[in-house]
Amino acid sequence: MALRHFLTLSDLSSAELEQIITRAQELKRLQHERKIYQPFIGKVLGMIFEKSSTRTRVSFEAGMSQFGGHAIFLSSRDTQLGRGEPIEDSARIISSMLDIVMIRTFGHDIIERFAAHSSVPVINALTDDHHPCQLLADIQTFVEHRGSIRGKTVAWIGDGNNMCNSYIEAAHLWGFKLKIASPTGYEPKAEFLNPFADSAKIVASAQEAAQDADLIVTDVWASMGQEEEQKIREKAFKDYQVNETLMQIAHPDCLFMHCLPAHRGEEISENMLDYKNSVVWDEGENRLHAQKALIEFLLNAQLETH
Repeated sequence: MALRHFLTLSDLSSAELEQIITRAQELKRLQHERKIYQPFIGKVLGMIFEKSSTRTRVSFEAGMSQFGGHAIFLSSRDTQLGRGEPIEDSARIISSMLDIVMIRTFGHDIIERFAAHSSVPVINALTDDHHPCQLLADIQTFVEHRGSIRGKTVAWIGDGNNMCNSYIEAAHLWGFKLKIASPTGYEPKAEFLNPFADSAKIVASAQEAAQDADLIVTDVWASMGQEEEQKIREKAFKDYQVNETLMQIAHPDCLFMHCLPAHRGEEISENMLDYKNSVVWDEGENRLHAQKALIEFLLNAQLETH
């Protein structure tokens, strides 16, 4: 099998994504039963962070350690990456010393250029355009609580950001219907929506999106790098808060997810994280298990080439 990367969900087939979700649940069971499973002793994951993180760093670092391997934290502040070394040069050198690389950065072109010159698998741990690892955790969480997501209705309420873009791809790949409610001017870009118009559409209001939803998902109103827009966004998004009233419009067993960190009192009501159908804590934990399944998949594919 050729070298595989995970830059967007579309880098894997629907069958491969299903395989990863199933495997993530198996790995979660092993970890909860405190069974040691270390298939990657001596393997090293490089973690390149140009954007700060809590869940991403802890989950990847813990996951690699549980696999018997090691993880190296690389900040652009502490390496030549932050001092103008071409990405292509960094990719060649870094990948020659590591077994797999995870990158959390700004422009999606950065990770594409790195992957093009890497000799090992590259994982997108977030760019301005996509957040595919979070979707693996979200789908795993839905499956654990409600079974298959195929044929279900999902409501994305809020900014048409990287999370929204990955949900658009996910709707196509997992076969669910996505309704997107964003304020005017904050909808997902046509380049991300149009290729998947068969499964995702923009609706007029948060209430319309919530109607008949099996899952409601949101994110912060101002992502990293948009803090200066906070006041403007608060005004634009005031009718897009996910709260108990909105959840009443959805199916009675509709789940609520948020990739965290959340701003209580803004995109969600004060108590929404502890709402009866909120699964955000499971969703957060599942970053660990879903990413372990992804790492295993990519490393095993890499091993098959040698």
